[in-house]
Amino acid sequence: MKRLKQVVMGLVTAMTLFAGSLSTLSAPVTAQAATTSTSTTVNLKAKAGIAVDAKTGQILYDKNSDQALPVASMTKLLSIYLVLDAVHNGQLKWDQKITVNKATAKVAQNTNLSNVPLRAGHKYTVKALYQASLIYSANGAIEALGTAVAGSPHAFVDKMRAQAKKLGMTNVKIYNACGLTNKQVGKLGYDNEAGSAENEWSAADQAKLAVALLNKYPEVLQTTSVKKMWFEKGTNDATKMENWNWMLKGLSASYAKLHVDGLKTGTSDAAGANFTGTANNNGNRIVTVVLHAAHKSETDPSRFKQTQKMMSYVYNNFKTVNVKAGSQVTGSKTVKTNDAKEKTAKTVLTQNLKLWIRNDQVASNVQSTTTLKSKLTKNKALEAPVAKNTVVGTANISLKGDQLGFLGNTKTTSVPVKVTGAVEKANVFVRLWRAIVALF
Repeated sequence: MKRLKQVVMGLVTAMTLFAGSLSTLSAPVTAQAATTSTSTTVNLKAKAGIAVDAKTGQILYDKNSDQALPVASMTKLLSIYLVLDAVHNGQLKWDQKITVNKATAKVAQNTNLSNVPLRAGHKYTVKALYQASLIYSANGAIEALGTAVAGSPHAFVDKMRAQAKKLGMTNVKIYNACGLTNKQVGKLGYDNEAGSAENEWSAADQAKLAVALLNKYPEVLQTTSVKKMWFEKGTNDATKMENWNWMLKGLSASYAKLHVDGLKTGTSDAAGANFTGTANNNGNRIVTVVLHAAHKSETDPSRFKQTQKMMSYVYNNFKTVNVKAGSQVTGSKTVKTNDAKEKTAKTVLTQNLKLWIRNDQVASNVQSTTTLKSKLTKNKALEAPVAKNTVVGTANISLKGDQLGFLGNTKTTSVPVKVTGAVEKANVFVRLWRAIVALF
């Protein structure tokens, strides 16, 4: 009899394991290779660099990404974030005209810097200044927009600092809206700061900023992808603006296999050559940041060559795993219940999720744990009753063996989960019986 019991238990266990294997194989998880090339290393010739997924912030390459360094005109992405906030909340309108003050005009008239020639007392539309800031990296233009948003340059810097904190950017130094030194912005700067003071943060922080900007205001790409545009065409101040991002299609540093459509360069003596780039290959968008690449001359393409290395590395050596809303991930398929008819409840993801895995990995490397909403729990379990399709918590998803994790120094990304059926409360007799059993 004992032998028969062992055989039966063995068969049950084998069947359970087999069923679990079938469940894993049939889960709606697909892996798609980004390209077919085989480059496997990145010899990045820059002080720092990072490559991340543009949606989740999953880190795909990292070199010294936590060190704060001067970021120069890449600063403008933070300023533009706040400008777009102001446009979307109705504070600014695209056709609204802004009058430029003398201090801002003095910065804008400096032909040694990247600028369009703004004149004191003249009015320019928000849209024109926005385009000049992104396409031509016009320093005076973004300073004029900052003053329009906050009332003064220093008030705008305060908003920048606050926004950086909200985005999780750390070890940040901000002195102006454009990325010049404190001395170069003249009266727009701070009397109690050194003239050499310059905006600084890390490559990881720049990636956080770019990811947040793309997710909240994807329309920014409509402007960052413009190769050429006129400012004040038909006037004495007409300026042909050519995008400093030479990786755009058809420009000198473009690469046919990389579909680059943004975002922003930055250059200074202290910063060297910097570039925050983004590319979208076959629906797989990434963000890269290069800090302090070589800058031997105005025509030195080093920052773009380093960006190409990182982007090619990612697309050549990773594939994407697509987990669809309504599917399950190992570790978050069920949650324990309290005082319910059933002791567990089935949960599924409420959103699509894309993760990157190396070409030598498999989709089953995706794993998860569930964190329940505290207001829905009792005794660390889901308290009945709960209605069908209620979002009950989050799946904290990671990859086996992943050493880089996600932006924000976390190894997981979170997706809300919901119960697939109603979690009904057990009757009083069942609850009483369970309480009695629990005593023994």
